[in-house]
Amino acid sequence: MDDMVVLHYSRIPEKKVEIDGAKDTSIRWLISPRTGAKNFAMRYFIIKKGGHTPLHKHDYEHEVFVVKGEGYLTHGSKMDKMCQGSFALVKPNELHQLKNESSETLEFICLIPIQNDNIPPSEAQP
Repeated sequence: MDDMVVLHYSRIPEKKVEIDGAKDTSIRWLISPRTGAKNFAMRYFIIKKGGHTPLHKHDYEHEVFVVKGEGYLTHGSKMDKMCQGSFALVKPNELHQLKNESSETLEFICLIPIQNDNIPPSEAQP
């Protein structure tokens, strides 16, 4: 794509996160190589009450910004509460997980660098 991309997030399909360890979590790939991005991908996650992302780590940093709801970011042996407007920098190889224990939904934007192993095939090509 050569042109700027301007869309509303609701136009992007919401897909269930099908990774071992994820529970009641969905994702919208807002920006990815499919939309013409070369460096960073932007994802919108929704975690339902009682849900969570997998407890995991990877070799790249990523950034999280909470749009709606409340939850917890676990990292190492720490657990920090996050709410609307909270943000976090998760450093490379830091064990982490986002949990929603009480909100109807916990919704957040997550940015990651584009690497071959972290973009699903459906998002890899324009």
